[in-house]
Amino acid sequence: MAEIELNVLNNQCLGRKIGSKREVRDEVQAWEKARNGFNKKVNWQFTTDQARVKLKRLYPSYDA
Repeated sequence: MAEIELNVLNNQCLGRKIGSKREVRDEVQAWEKARNGFNKKVNWQFTTDQARVKLKRLYPSYDA
């Protein structure tokens, strides 16, 4: 989810030349405030069990 938000931030806010760190901070804060108001959801493409099959090393299964 973090990678999705960073990609959206880059495309909507940072995909241009910005003159100073302060301006970057101000732009990101304004973008974040607006973005949080949208209340967007993530549409997961598969379950944790499916992820464990597909991405074994990232989603280990712990059997008791």
